[in-house]
Parts: sequence; C-alpha cells; structure tokens
Amino acid sequence: MHIRFSALLALMIAAGCAVGSGAVVKGAGPDELLKLRKGPGLNHDIIIGLPDGTRLTRQNCVTNNGKVWCRVMLTDRPSVSGYVSADYLAHR
Repeated sequence: MHIRFSALLALMIAAGCAVGSGAVVKGAGPDELLKLRKGPGLNHDIIIGLPDGTRLTRQNCVTNNGKVWCRVMLTDRPSVSGYVSADYLAHR
C-alpha cells in the first residue's frame, strides 16, 4: 500500500498536479478563453473565461472521461476557483 501511494504521488508530481503548485494558462489562443468550470468536465457550468497568461494555483487533478481536469484558484483572487482542463496549464 505504501509503495502504491509513493508511486501515485511521484506520478502526480511528474504530471504537474502537485497540490498548491503554480500554473499559468497557456494554449487557449489569442482570441479564445479557457473556461473555468464548476466541476471536472464539459457538462459543468462555466464560471469565467481565462486568457492565456492567467496565473493559477493548482489544487488537485482528476480524470473524467479520459481527460485530466485540475481544480484551481486564481492566484490574485483565491475566492474564484473551479476546474480547468490540464491540457491548457503550464508550470509557473
């Protein structure tokens, strides 16, 4: 059990899903916004759109329908939080 937890933790860190790690929105495009959603998946309501360069604090990541979603909060406004696709996050 201990070995499995250690392996999972190492995988999460390697994948950039360490709790409390800094991230920035990257790849949404110049005319698009990354949708911050209420839950991990496209079927959840949109809270706000985030442009490239938005600084985030990553909380945890989950997989839903084969896609990784990370719970994040805005670094400059921690009261605003939700889920974004991990495909559009880069390390800060």
